[in-house]
This record gives sequence, C-alpha cells and structure tokens, in this order.
Amino acid sequence: MSEAVLETRNLHKSFGALKATDDVSIDLRPGEIHAIIGPNGAGKSTLIAQISGGLQPDAGSVHLSGRDVSGLSTAARAQAGLGRTFQISALAMEDTVLENALLGALGQSGRPWQFWRSAARHTDLLDRALAALDRVGLSDAAEQVTANLSHGQRRQLEVAVALTLGPKAFVMDEPMAGLGTEGSKTMTTFLDGLREEAPILLVEHDMDAVFALADRISVLVYGRVIATGTVDEIRASKEVQEAYLGEEA
Repeated sequence: MSEAVLETRNLHKSFGALKATDDVSIDLRPGEIHAIIGPNGAGKSTLIAQISGGLQPDAGSVHLSGRDVSGLSTAARAQAGLGRTFQISALAMEDTVLENALLGALGQSGRPWQFWRSAARHTDLLDRALAALDRVGLSDAAEQVTANLSHGQRRQLEVAVALTLGPKAFVMDEPMAGLGTEGSKTMTTFLDGLREEAPILLVEHDMDAVFALADRISVLVYGRVIATGTVDEIRASKEVQEAYLGEEA
C-alpha cells in the first residue's frame, strides 16, 4: 500500500454535547480521489476545517506527506502543499483572472505581500500563474475580471490558484455546488484528469459525480466514519443505505 499523502488520525471535535467529529481517521493515497459523503449535519465541514487549519481539533492530528501539520495555520498548510477549494468562492471578484492566479503564486513564493504590486513583472511568478490557468483551460480569460466568469469557470480558477501552490493534495468542498447538470459533467471530467497533478479529498453531495470519480468513499454520519470502501462496497452496504444513500444506491 502506498504511503498516505494526507491523513487524519483519531480526530475529535465537540461543540458542547455535540460530537462534530468523533474519532475520525481517514487517508488519501497517491493518484486517488477519496470522497467524503454524508447527510447534512454529519460533520463534513468541521472535518474539512480541521484538515485545512481553520479549526483546531480537541484531539487527534493531521499529517501531510508524513509531516504532522496539526499546529500549522491555514496559510502555512497551503505553503506546505495542501490545496484547498471552497464551497463558497473565496476569489477576489474585482481582480482579473490572472491577478487571482498571481496571488496564489505569490503566496507559494513566500515573498511579502507588499511585493504584490510588482509581482506581474517577475517572470517566475507570472509563468507559474499562466501555467496554472492553462492547465484549467482559462488562458484565454486571463484578462477578464473574475466577477464576469461563469460559476463553473470560477470553480476552475479556484483550482488554478491552488495549482500555483504546487499542491501535494487537494481538499475540495462541494466543487459541483451550483453548476447544474452540464456543468457538473464538465467538472467531473476535469477533476478526473486533475488527480494526475495531486490526489483529491472530495466532499460532495452530487452522488453521480462521486460514483463516477471516487476510488474510495468514506461515509460520515453524526461525526463518525461508518464505512470506507470502493463505490461498489459502499453501494452494497446496508448500513450506508439506511443511514444516507437510500435510493441513491
């Protein structure tokens, strides 16, 4: 078995009497898409926040390429190679597509933020940003204001920003949200090829996309992982069907 690129070990997080994550241990292996599914309120957002650094666990740890990153900030985890995309876009809408990508490249470089105004004149940053835009198919939109992009294109731009960081792993929170049927199909094809860049931990409600993409699926219910397995194993699990999938299986 390949060594995990990203791993959580016995994560616990409670809010009063509510156990949002209850002894959650999952891993992400090279070249795979590992989907996290579960009903609303299952603890998926809390889990992603702990992995990404936005929320500290009460107990347990997060490891990236074998390194314990539990004590690192969100920005430090990004610099360490954790590429994050959000359920709600975190892009600078008033800036151009290229400027957004340059911000990611600047963050990866470790240079101070006051360097931003001259960033576009530095070919190393510009080349990295343009290469990322080309990878997601947005080269022709580089000079467009981000607010003018379609919803699907904004999702692609988020991935481009993450790519400028040279990610070891992606954590994606509902990339299909708001895309519609055709948009979801396009994004599914895109993510299928993206795993060649880095493995993807995918939180998603679109079960057609999950079943099409996932090498493994973990099912989170009331903060606990009740099952992990292949698509066929998860489809066949009576416990998963009763807890979540129902007719989706």
